Amino acid sequence: MTRLGFVTGLRAESKILETAAKRAQRTAPSIVCAGAHDGRAQDGAARLIAQGAAAIVSFGLCGGLDPNLRPGTLILAEAVTDRDGRHFDTDPGLRSRLLGRLQAGGLTPFGGTLLGSGRAVTSGAEKIRLHGAVGAAAVDMESHGVALAAAKAGVPFLVVRALADPAARDLPQAAQVATDPDGGVRYGAIMGALLSRPWEIAAMIRLGAEARQAFAVLERAAETVLVIEG
Repeated sequence: MTRLGFVTGLRAESKILETAAKRAQRTAPSIVCAGAHDGRAQDGAARLIAQGAAAIVSFGLCGGLDPNLRPGTLILAEAVTDRDGRHFDTDPGLRSRLLGRLQAGGLTPFGGTLLGSGRAVTSGAEKIRLHGAVGAAAVDMESHGVALAAAKAGVPFLVVRALADPAARDLPQAAQVATDPDGGVRYGAIMGALLSRPWEIAAMIRLGAEARQAFAVLERAAETVLVIEG
């Protein structure tokens, strides 16, 4: 039995795991919500390991870097790299086990490398540039923190992410200020950004619809991810 710990960036991602556990009548999973911050993700993963987690899963949304990937694509990364060029392989045994179970459930994850970034990648031009430079399929702000903690402790890790925004598109300003340090939604900041930049309302609506596609895929995957715990 592999006892898992989970690191998310958003409370909504944590809620998906909690709901999946209840639906499957499983014990509530051990989760740290890092609020889209690599340092908090690393500290949280280390804390989960200290509490007995034998493997860590980075779970949640990500942004696209590969222009061929569409919103709602499930990413089961083979590796994580960061802006300093460090490279961390996800655990091949756990990954293979999870891949088989996801495929049996009708999901076909994309593999490849995920880029961990300490700052948000907000412009389409930068996303395309990063894809060309490092070959990563997607980007998030937690997975490299998880990878660092796992490598330091010598425990395996996985990355299960769903793509929320495509590579070629800029993120609206409202999306860039949407998350608080606890992973909650800053509704006031979103409204303020849209009031000052009303021409971005349509882009924010489109991003919301694409994020819902990604959340729906995470919901489909969550119960299967929990099953690899035992």
